[in-house]
Amino acid sequence: MSATLAPFGLRPAFHPSGLDRAQALAGGIASGYSTSIYKGQPVAYGTGGTSNGTIVVAAYNSAWAGAFAGVQWTDTTGRARVSNYWPASTAYTAGTCTAYFYNDSNIVYEIQADASMVQTSIGNEYNFTQATVGNGNSTTGLSSCTLGVSTAVGSAGQGAMRVVDLAPYVDNAWGDAYTIVRVVNSNSQFFGIFPAIA
Repeated sequence: MSATLAPFGLRPAFHPSGLDRAQALAGGIASGYSTSIYKGQPVAYGTGGTSNGTIVVAAYNSAWAGAFAGVQWTDTTGRARVSNYWPASTAYTAGTCTAYFYNDSNIVYEIQADASMVQTSIGNEYNFTQATVGNGNSTTGLSSCTLGVSTAVGSAGQGAMRVVDLAPYVDNAWGDAYTIVRVVNSNSQFFGIFPAIA
């Protein structure tokens, strides 16, 4: 049973084509970006100022591009770094940063809910919880992002993700305290929004 809240953010489960490859974005995070980005964190393309053309932590209830996968850079002392998360306010040597993130809107992700979910949740849209301010674990590098069960969006609204299935693990079932479900991006920066199911 998924009886323990142990979030891991968004974890790619599969892509209909069989390919769930991360994009490598050169200069993908602005040097000195002040918020930690953890693996599995929902990210968006930044707009305005120094964030133009880079990825930033997505707001819990707005359009997002994909899930963060890791980063490499050369620090200001000349040392090469590779990490599954971006430490807040890190400065790097110009031209050395490459950020990796999954951004195909057809990817199906797994995410842990912050409460119990039942099978009738399939087709419903939800927003993230623990998704902003760089919430995560600096030891594992994993995001603390969860699906907010109380954020269910009705037919007139727009959620960040749509539930499509239960994650098929022997210790995970509908009705568990912290159900792990499969979701798709329902509010993509790339393709606009998908209407909620009535």
